[in-house]
Amino acid sequence: MSFLTSSAPLARALAERNYSDPTPVQSAVLEPAAAGRDLLVSSQTGSGKTVAYGLAIGSTLLGEAEAFGRGGQPLALIIAPTRELALQVQRELAWLYKHANARIIACVGGMDPRREAALLDEGAHIVVGTPGRLRDHIERHRLDVSALRAVVLDEADEMLDLGFRDDLEFILKTTPPERQSLLFSATLPKAIIQLATNYQRNALRIEVAGTPGGHADIEYRAIRVYPKEAELAVVNLLRFHDSPTALVFCNTRNSVRHLEAILLERGFAAVALSGELSQSERNSALQALRDGRARVCVATDVAARGIDLPGLTLVIHAELPNDPEVMQHRSGRTGRAGNKGTSVLLVPPSRRRKAEMLLAEAKVEAVWAGPPTQDEIRALDKERLLNDPILTGEPGEVDAAMVEALIAGRSVNEIAAALVRIYRARLPASEEVGDPNFARDSRPTRSRDDYAPREGARFGENREDSPRSDGPRHKSGPRGDTVWFRLNIGRKDGADPRQLLPMICRRGKITRDEVGAIRIFDKETKVEIDADVAERFYELAKAVDRDKIVIEPVTGEDERRPAKPFAEKASHAPAAYAKPERDGDARPARAYEKKPYEKKPYEKKPYEGGDKKPYAKKAYEPKPYEARPDAKPYEGAEKKPYEGKKKAYEGKSKPFGAAKAYDPVRSDRDALSDPNVSFRSGPKPRYDKPAGDKPYGEKKPYAPKPFGAGKSGAGKSFAGKPPFKGKKPR
Repeated sequence: MSFLTSSAPLARALAERNYSDPTPVQSAVLEPAAAGRDLLVSSQTGSGKTVAYGLAIGSTLLGEAEAFGRGGQPLALIIAPTRELALQVQRELAWLYKHANARIIACVGGMDPRREAALLDEGAHIVVGTPGRLRDHIERHRLDVSALRAVVLDEADEMLDLGFRDDLEFILKTTPPERQSLLFSATLPKAIIQLATNYQRNALRIEVAGTPGGHADIEYRAIRVYPKEAELAVVNLLRFHDSPTALVFCNTRNSVRHLEAILLERGFAAVALSGELSQSERNSALQALRDGRARVCVATDVAARGIDLPGLTLVIHAELPNDPEVMQHRSGRTGRAGNKGTSVLLVPPSRRRKAEMLLAEAKVEAVWAGPPTQDEIRALDKERLLNDPILTGEPGEVDAAMVEALIAGRSVNEIAAALVRIYRARLPASEEVGDPNFARDSRPTRSRDDYAPREGARFGENREDSPRSDGPRHKSGPRGDTVWFRLNIGRKDGADPRQLLPMICRRGKITRDEVGAIRIFDKETKVEIDADVAERFYELAKAVDRDKIVIEPVTGEDERRPAKPFAEKASHAPAAYAKPERDGDARPARAYEKKPYEKKPYEKKPYEGGDKKPYAKKAYEPKPYEARPDAKPYEGAEKKPYEGKKKAYEGKSKPFGAAKAYDPVRSDRDALSDPNVSFRSGPKPRYDKPAGDKPYGEKKPYAPKPFGAGKSGAGKSFAGKPPFKGKKPR
């Protein structure tokens, strides 16, 4: 089937892009039975769904016309879950409807809403946007949806997972009921089926079967790494594959920032993409990848759907995804439109079981291996240099003079060495990464017996991968003659046998099987090397490398057997009882004669206190009252009458209450009505003071007395001291 069944302007656009054969989902939506109907389509990622629904709504929007007229109210509304996907849909539909003169506007969060409102006022044919921004424009009456002929929900399952259900239902309720509804999703859960039932009319369900075992164009690889070497493994993978564009996924924004800084430090052209960036920064990062200014993008799952980057052949999962669906969407960024791609999962030993479950649920098979080594990367660099286009072709006239000058002044080796240095200078340095090799056995789990030592083996010796040993063992069974070497790095310097072992093999050009025990002490480390390669190892390893670790042989008879890293525990078991031999019932003679203990009888010492008798406590006996010498019996049984002073007001009225004993006699009742009489302490006459007369003499000015004046000794105790200043009145 070909694209000839679609509209003529769309067919011309497809021909310009060299689209000859449609994908399965594109063929399904172009069937005569699907023309003009509501569609519920399920297809895997990277199958060309954007072009599929662009073709499906073409006949609905254009009809028999060759091009659109002047833009007015939108005819089609495309809803996408993320900003990046919405902008990508706008670009895809722009070239598809180029010959139809379609005006396509994007309305996404993070962009200027006033600019979008101005573009909508000018008119549009197709509007692409995210649910939240589209609803905002509809509520503010900036977007008129009354003339819509088609509505498309792209990645509907993702929009429901992100919590856009209310926004989608609001938008669908405001659209005309006779419009064509197309719902595209990678999966069809119950929520999608319910949404289609409520807002679609007799929808045609199309399920494009995916390739068994995952995407056929994507090769899955599982790389074993140590947890602390995951970042180094990412560096080696980028150097090994040398992809024009690579995408590295992390689970958190902090991990994205950290890994981006590491890659930039090592010389990679890397950009970051996460939800904390503004929309302009995210657009700039994607544009840098499309232009070739950046080759590596470190992103969160915000880039797991809808992102289509040209030349993307490598996807690295620096951190394992949470579910197999996310893993497939991440991996689906590569292997698109018939191109091949590679998806790499970094699996530390603690995440091995989770990685196996993800691959099993996704029904994909991955190749397990260790991270690329430096030797493998150097070999590939050599091949790439020999096949580099710079070495092919004839020099031009301008370059001929420089070539002659170089040949005349220097030898061929010098010129080749300079070329190699220039070539390697632009390449990031590779890293030395170890391989845990936890997948070397096919057993799903290990039992306790797998870690038990061999019979007769001493603890920490001749034991392979012992979890408590002082270093890894790479040969089972007894070793031959060995030589010990000392390293000037110890436990206090952070020495780790997992990192020392690759360094030792690299420095001495030996294999892991030729390394014996690695014993780490506080300030030094001792390594056991097979005697057959010890001399060659020392000649190569004695030169101090970039790690600044000095390797020297252990000399002296005492030092050839290093101290044990774990001290032998002292035995605290009691000694065995040696039963003495008896001859009949006779006890054996003692080696010494035991002296009997002579106990002296108790002698009571006499009291030496003179005639004083010792204290003896007697019982308490109360004495009678009469027996006390100071007691005075009460004399007089009758109470004497009161002989106090007679009250002055006895027999008279008491208008002012009870009078005091010191009150004067109130004999004159007329004084009660005299206004000159005061009743504070009795009726007293008031005397008017003459105005200008001063009977009491001249008033002296006030002078404060010194503190303690008038008291005995006050002058002596405060002599020579400033006067006391009391508190100020409030």
